[in-house]
Amino acid sequence: MAKVEILLPAMGEGIIEATITKWLVKEGDKIEEDQSIAEIATDKVDSEIPAPQDGIIEKLLFNENDVPKVGDTIAILKGEGDDEDKEEVKEEPEKQDAKEEEKEPVETPPQPTPEPASDTDNQAIGSRTPKGKFLSPLVRKIAEKENIPANELDQIRGSGNTGRVTKDDILSYLNTRTSGAVPPVADVSEAKQQKSSAPAKPAVSKDQLYSGGDYEIVQMDRMRKLIADHMVQSKQISPHVTSFVEADVTNLVRWREKNKAKFQERENTKLTFTPLFIEATVKAIKDFPTINVSVDDDKIILKKNINIGMATALPSGNLIVPVIKNADKLNVSGLASNVNDLANRARENKLKPEEIQGGTFTITNFGTFRNISGTPIINQPQAAILGVGAITKKPAVIETADGDAIAIRHIMILSLAYDHRVIDGALGGMFLKRIADYLENFDVKRNI
Repeated sequence: MAKVEILLPAMGEGIIEATITKWLVKEGDKIEEDQSIAEIATDKVDSEIPAPQDGIIEKLLFNENDVPKVGDTIAILKGEGDDEDKEEVKEEPEKQDAKEEEKEPVETPPQPTPEPASDTDNQAIGSRTPKGKFLSPLVRKIAEKENIPANELDQIRGSGNTGRVTKDDILSYLNTRTSGAVPPVADVSEAKQQKSSAPAKPAVSKDQLYSGGDYEIVQMDRMRKLIADHMVQSKQISPHVTSFVEADVTNLVRWREKNKAKFQERENTKLTFTPLFIEATVKAIKDFPTINVSVDDDKIILKKNINIGMATALPSGNLIVPVIKNADKLNVSGLASNVNDLANRARENKLKPEEIQGGTFTITNFGTFRNISGTPIINQPQAAILGVGAITKKPAVIETADGDAIAIRHIMILSLAYDHRVIDGALGGMFLKRIADYLENFDVKRNI
């Protein structure tokens, strides 16, 4: 039986690498087909890599916390009784990378005598830059090898998710750096600020952080670190503006109460408010398509597909955003089925990587926790996010044939956070009002 290369599999659009968080086997272990050999992690989703066949693990080519690319050989599997010469096995990725590096000029040419390094320059490179950018182990290794200080890494424009600096980004930066060209920076204003002033000191000291009596230190888990990085990046990238509108959703509430039992019996799934909110949002996006965009420097990318992400709280307290693809092509039954399926599998950590990729607009439901409203943070690289508050009974003035009257109505607050680089107050306000209009004018005679 020939030796088999176990590759890092493709895991969805836009995913080019993954972190090996844990090896479940060691060299010399006898394994069976489909047995999990490693746990890997991409942005928010954990997966396992199964063995393609029975055999013995001959070689593990990466260590835990290494970041191989999709298609890289991560392990060599040897069939039982295989006597073939080991020379047939391909070289390890590290050796191949070393040969490629030998072919490329990576040494820095003679430079003028540099100024004395600042304290930031001398800092050891950690998992994040001084401004909070996440750095993978592979990028840190290259930076240390090429003597790139931590604050200089902040200048590199990252092409990865949430602006992460990838291996290709840092190698491209090195080529530009050695050629004497102006290096690509993450933000022109940031570059000017770095040239004109010293790095800002932390807002609080260590003593302040740990003051205040007894405390317990809890280490962030991997997902919480990713969420923290994602939130900080979003605030740094997009100037956030939030608008609010109050909506009378009495008709929608009454229709759902009347039809939810029949719907569950027919569709074998619950009819929650979420698919109805998504339906109204999709209609409003069709009316105002320039909400469904992303920004690349001075270019606006108008998305033709309407892929709705729905923020989902996990039992661990973390958050994940599964995506309903082409939501505009689904009716309420299809939306309800997708919403319930994705939410259930998200809580069981069974989502596929591609199911959290490709979102163009996100909805987060504060009402799940009886919160009446909130100011959500944009899910990059999208340009807007809708926050849905709790539906509460309130006295409200309504118009009747006999004039105005006060009645008990079902009221909710909708909030829209949007990127003010491309969405002005008028557009954001009209879009939010249109969602409210669709919810308020819900047809109570509608058939399910």
